[in-house]
Amino acid sequence: MTANATDVMTGSALLAAASRRLAAAGVPEPVSDARRLLAHAVAVAPGRLTLILPEPMTPATAAVFDELVARRAGRVPVSQLTGSRVFWGRDFQVTSAVLDPRPETEVLVAEALLQPFARALDLGTGSGCILITLLAERPEAVGQGVDLSPEALAVATENALRHEVADRAAFFVSDWCAAAEGVFDLIVANPPYIAVEEMAGLAPEVRDHEPRLALTDGADGLSAYRAILRAAPGYLSARGRILFEIGAGQGEAVTGLAKAAGFAKPRILRDLDGRDRVVVLERQHFAP
Repeated sequence: MTANATDVMTGSALLAAASRRLAAAGVPEPVSDARRLLAHAVAVAPGRLTLILPEPMTPATAAVFDELVARRAGRVPVSQLTGSRVFWGRDFQVTSAVLDPRPETEVLVAEALLQPFARALDLGTGSGCILITLLAERPEAVGQGVDLSPEALAVATENALRHEVADRAAFFVSDWCAAAEGVFDLIVANPPYIAVEEMAGLAPEVRDHEPRLALTDGADGLSAYRAILRAAPGYLSARGRILFEIGAGQGEAVTGLAKAAGFAKPRILRDLDGRDRVVVLERQHFAP
């Protein structure tokens, strides 16, 4: 495709060539990714791309698409190329400073929304997708998001503005709960849970392009849970809850830490693939 990127080609021809190139590079979903990138290059919604595929693409569009495909062949995530990712039906800005919002995290959001809350705290907020979704779904609620990365907080702030919850969301640089203010009915966290020895086995999109600080604790993958469990109970209201996202296979370890911290009845929720995904803790079951 690169040699003829400036030739006049139809969208279908560009898409076919890009799909072959991405497949040859080992990209897991080459056709789907090529479609998303072409839709981005021509500035149409992905669902409307089929309507314009028979049309000839301009040389400028072909050149833009060729550059996107080249970067995707280098395993840059699609969300970083397009600058956005859909989460809970909303588009969130994504940069290399934040984790790509993942469908599995919606398990945590769904559980959080099953009970009312007035104040929420998001630990390691990243793009802000969890906190912002919760506030957008609960217009009466307010929340705080904390992160060690100022660059991530800038993305979260922009996403809060985009989804019109900025007047109800405050963001702080903080080492977990340290800068949080007040008590909360809901504390959520998707912390770095990948053990350092597992990093080499991650997909290149994750290992090489997402922030290492948000992926691993540089140890056994459980350090964040230990730190949060030491501090978070002091920030919970009388009927408050803590919801952790966890890695597959971490359910027993994290619930063991929770029990040792004083939570008598931790629950594990599984994702659609049947893997441990969320641990639920309730203040009413806490006895330090």
